[in-house]
Amino acid sequence: MKRKIFRFFITVVTMTTMLVGCAASPTATVPANKPSSVIIAIQQDAEPAAGFDPITGWGSSQNDPLIQSILVNVQDDVSIACDLATEYSVSDDGLVWTFKIRPDVKFTDGVALTAKDVAFTFNTAKKTVSSRDLSMFEKAEAIDDTTVKLTLNKPYSPFIYIVACLGIVPEHAYNSAYGTNPIGSGPFMLKQWDKGEQVIFEANPDYYGKVSKMKQLTVVFMTEEAAYAAAKAGQVDIAYSSASFTKTPIPGYEIVDFTTTDHRELNLPVIPAGNMVKTINGDKEVKGGNDVTSNLAVRQAMSYAIDRQKIADIVFNGYATPAYSASPGLPWENEAVKVEYNPEKAKSIMEADGWVKNKDGIYEKNGLVAEVTVTCMAEATRQSILMAVKEMLDKFGIRINIKGGMPWEEIDPLTYSAPNLIGGGAYSPISDIGRFYTGKNRAVYSNKAVDKHMNDGLAAKTVEETYKNFKLAAWDGTTGYATIGDCPFVFIVTVDAIYFAKEGLNVVKEQIIPHDTGWFICDNVNRWSWD
Repeated sequence: MKRKIFRFFITVVTMTTMLVGCAASPTATVPANKPSSVIIAIQQDAEPAAGFDPITGWGSSQNDPLIQSILVNVQDDVSIACDLATEYSVSDDGLVWTFKIRPDVKFTDGVALTAKDVAFTFNTAKKTVSSRDLSMFEKAEAIDDTTVKLTLNKPYSPFIYIVACLGIVPEHAYNSAYGTNPIGSGPFMLKQWDKGEQVIFEANPDYYGKVSKMKQLTVVFMTEEAAYAAAKAGQVDIAYSSASFTKTPIPGYEIVDFTTTDHRELNLPVIPAGNMVKTINGDKEVKGGNDVTSNLAVRQAMSYAIDRQKIADIVFNGYATPAYSASPGLPWENEAVKVEYNPEKAKSIMEADGWVKNKDGIYEKNGLVAEVTVTCMAEATRQSILMAVKEMLDKFGIRINIKGGMPWEEIDPLTYSAPNLIGGGAYSPISDIGRFYTGKNRAVYSNKAVDKHMNDGLAAKTVEETYKNFKLAAWDGTTGYATIGDCPFVFIVTVDAIYFAKEGLNVVKEQIIPHDTGWFICDNVNRWSWD
């Protein structure tokens, strides 16, 4: 049985000089004689190498940190709601964010959580190298026990999304071993961690939010094949999977299917070969540019000549949808990014630019053959996507050579000169910066108008203004990164997150799921229940 979970995105947050308040959470009751534990199988590589420490990156993939409280959280409709915070305000210049926090919260060791712990968390995270970008953050100050002021070095409206995934740690109990023995104030406590195998969490009896219906959460780390086998043997209650396994359902389990922002795309270097370019981290120079994809006509033709729906249906058995941007279905996605499969239009674009097919049926222009080598990681679904893309583009007249089965360490420096089948997706506009902003993308793409629209969006005083400007970055009527504009990326599909869930388990999970799907299945697990 397939159970499809949909989400509708409604933006309700305004981030100007205002006070944002939050209603109290209702207290849930746990019915008697109901099972109160759940075992979840997630990806092997989702196990946090540095432990459950928000300072070193735990939760930075935008998942709920579970053990720690967060000031605010992202709701199912992508709006922001208070959690540890009761209200917050933003100054007129967008630089000062002031949060009031609950006065009644304690860490699991019994020590009260105060604004000093919040300030300590943000200041320590700022000084620590991790996957969390806090370059826009200047400092945090505790004004009193329940008031903390966060100061930025520039206006940055998506900062609230960063706040939403930084768990608060206790200043008095924080040390280098915190990740393996974390103390928090979130809905769960770490009971046991068998590294490389499983983690067992217990519900926090003193949690200030909703009483969890699940008193114990066990997360096991498995390969996809092992997770499927464990579900088939009834050893786990819910297991991550992929479209290929949906063809062989498991008796007693439902297929729970979540739509996501987890998309697959091809970066298309927009400058000619022979250049040295800085990597997106700015720490080194590598060879950049590609003589074929530097032609706008080639990039646009590739976008029109790929049948996205066919790939979604064949490669993913229908558990995917066509993708046209880095923000599929989100409030800042511009409708102008969407293109229909149209090989005839692709043909007219190539011919208008002077490309002619040679005896092998491949386009040529001034002796340059439309032939591109694309790299790909050693992942079955990505290679299947790329094989489908190759078949379509070869037939159209752009020859694709696949260099697959490579580790990311080898692919990384090549992405600036050769297309790569990339995965990505987040629930904030920040994701678009990493695709299209000058110096931040693997297509070596730079457009001053796009940069300006994004800068205006980051400096905006309201979320609505932010969304408007990020839409303009895609296409403002004259230029943009959409296919009808510069087309530095060709987006192909958005991949659904698929799980086998034991019948009778009521999975409450309607929040948007980004690229790093691993721990997201545990979000809202305190609201799950058994029939």
